Amino acid sequence: MRIDVVSIFPEYLAPLELSLIGKARQDGLLDLKVHDLRDFTTDRHRTVDDTPYGGGAGMVMKPEPIFDAVEAAQPPRPLLLLGPGGRRFDQRLADELAGLDGFSLLCGRYEGIDERVRELGLYDEEISLGDFVLPGGESAALAVTEAVTRLVPGVIGASESLDNESFLRERLDYPHYTRPREFRGLPVPEVLVGGDHARIERWRRARALARTRERRPDLLARRPPEPGEGDG
Repeated sequence: MRIDVVSIFPEYLAPLELSLIGKARQDGLLDLKVHDLRDFTTDRHRTVDDTPYGGGAGMVMKPEPIFDAVEAAQPPRPLLLLGPGGRRFDQRLADELAGLDGFSLLCGRYEGIDERVRELGLYDEEISLGDFVLPGGESAALAVTEAVTRLVPGVIGASESLDNESFLRERLDYPHYTRPREFRGLPVPEVLVGGDHARIERWRRARALARTRERRPDLLARRPPEPGEGDG
């Protein structure tokens, strides 16, 4: 998979050299390219923003460097703008992007980007992490890239670890335990150490549903029942 990220702060994306994503890049599973918008400016100050027409606070990202960067790099499509006005990024969208050969992310900053970038159709869609404000799209780019690339075959060694993750079936994940067997008076549930794998699977399914009902009941409202649901 190839992912291109267009940003004025490429150093912000340094964590993409680490952990699973860094290993995926080393192993040739992921081709990640970061494009610095300031490389596509024409003045000695490498200016990527200017004051808004009509007045008002803040600065607006100029269209020229954005167009020049995208037209020079020819990044894989879809090109997605990270901004507050787009489709909510969720596990479904992560799965959708993971099924592609590649995609690109355009990181906004300041008060936003010149509207002509949208009007001229440079990007394909806008996506948002949620209803909150970030200084820029770089942290969103990190989140999207991590959420998607971990779904690419080979990135996570044990693919079965993806089978019961939160949001996969519109429910949260079940509780997890590891050593020690007892910690500060709280033991590991007996069912998990008994060796009955069928019973463990029923327990995990029941606990996942109970946790979802308690913490995220909105997820249950939009999911079909599973076979054997309610078994303890």
